[in-house]
Amino acid sequence: MKGFLSKVRIYIGFDDTDNLDSDYGTGKVARRFEKLIPEGCRLWGVLRQQLLVDEKIPYTSHNSSACLVIDTEDLFLRDGLLDAAVRHLEDQASSGSDPGLCIACEGAVSFTSLMEFGKRCTSQIVTQSEALKAASGFHLSGHGGTNDGIIGAAAAVGLTASGWNGRFIEFGGLRDFPHEVSVSNLEQAGISVISLDRDAIVPDMTDIVVTNGWLRPRLLGFKPVLLVNPEVKGRWISIGGKRNKDKEQV
Repeated sequence: MKGFLSKVRIYIGFDDTDNLDSDYGTGKVARRFEKLIPEGCRLWGVLRQQLLVDEKIPYTSHNSSACLVIDTEDLFLRDGLLDAAVRHLEDQASSGSDPGLCIACEGAVSFTSLMEFGKRCTSQIVTQSEALKAASGFHLSGHGGTNDGIIGAAAAVGLTASGWNGRFIEFGGLRDFPHEVSVSNLEQAGISVISLDRDAIVPDMTDIVVTNGWLRPRLLGFKPVLLVNPEVKGRWISIGGKRNKDKEQV
């Protein structure tokens, strides 16, 4: 009998898959995994999570990790996802990296400890043993080097599962949108547009958003939200921008 449910959300966290000479970072490794997702699973999105930047923490670029959010109606597909994720890390992780993997399914075990751990990782230095404790009941494994990647992988899942942290690096083909796109088209794609204007003006559906080719919504209230500032009436500019030579912001 299949583990058939209405819908199960599965989080897959990756961290520390690159080195100083890599042509790509953890974000791209996470996005590439979409091609290996088994039938019966659907990628909802991939998020980049920013962790603490401190000279005492070994990291390659900006100390970020990535989390895939996958929906399925068959809980038993988790095992196939786990096997595929392990093979993907072994194939994609760069020499000298310390890759980590975390997989957690909604419904079976409380995410509270993992969420709290993720928040701690944004402001404190933590250890592998603390990561393993926070991920108790979920899958957490290291796949090379010092295995320090388990820290960021667990944090990525916890922060994403909270519903209020992270930047989407993949969601419904967001890279295919033009440099200027209507609010209506974004909303139809499932991306809410929220103004940061001091008067809290609501963008009209016919208004245009200027993305400059870098559309990266935030995860706010368990959904992708594009934060914008007004340019002139009827035109908005999305906040943020791609940093030069930033392998994580793929």
